[in-house]
Amino acid sequence: MNTKITTTRIPHLDGENGIIYPSANVMLDLNQLKKVYPTPKGEYVVLEDLNLKIMKEEFVTIIGHSGCGKTTMLSMIAGLNEITGGSISVLGNRIKGPGPDRGVIFQSPSLMPWMTALQNVLLGVNQVFPDASKAQRHDIAKYYLQKVGLEDAFYKKASDLSQGMQQRVGIARAFAIKPKVLLLDEPFGMLDSLTRGELQDILIEIWNKEKITAVMITHDVDEAIFLADRVVMMTSGPKAKIGDILNIEFERPRTRKSVLEHNDYYAYRKHLIDFLEH
Repeated sequence: MNTKITTTRIPHLDGENGIIYPSANVMLDLNQLKKVYPTPKGEYVVLEDLNLKIMKEEFVTIIGHSGCGKTTMLSMIAGLNEITGGSISVLGNRIKGPGPDRGVIFQSPSLMPWMTALQNVLLGVNQVFPDASKAQRHDIAKYYLQKVGLEDAFYKKASDLSQGMQQRVGIARAFAIKPKVLLLDEPFGMLDSLTRGELQDILIEIWNKEKITAVMITHDVDEAIFLADRVVMMTSGPKAKIGDILNIEFERPRTRKSVLEHNDYYAYRKHLIDFLEH
């Protein structure tokens, strides 16, 4: 069976190549993005002329070789890394730094080790919902900890939790602040394959319910396909940009079994590997 692989050409401007993006549906807009770092030998251009539009409620995964600027791009979206040129907008508003409209899940959960799981989630909830009652804020934190399977670990210190459990706290903390955009920087990269699979399932289950726009960096081609509506492929650095975009047309909600058994799965996989090996 011949599988038709659908890719998306990224235009320089809206409407170019006949592609028009309804602005009301664009959650995240990266326009002419550029990042330069000074070095003793002169400027090093990490990203240049990078254009990407991500729709409301879309789950996008980003792959590319190490050093291509994936994490740099994500940290710029998070407002944690200064933009050299171009712009990043959320719902048409240019970002000027970190904000509660963007939640971040890092490879390392970065918890306060002396605090309990509940207290770690409350750190964000208390800041984002200052007008809520203490009981309401606790209910929000407990709800998301339950969602990630930690209903028995509310009062355990982060230092007493396994790496997988700590990352569950990180997922709960990110969803609990109700961000418009969820940014994930290889959140399962340090976990064993079994735990990784479990947390992928938990992540996608919560995402299916919350429908928050999500952007996730991964080195894992199978993970990229399983989770995403589109897989964005970045060219190698320096001067990295978007090289190709693969539309993943599996129905949602998905199961791992249905994805693996789908006729298009291996064609998608081959397309991504061919790009990375090119």
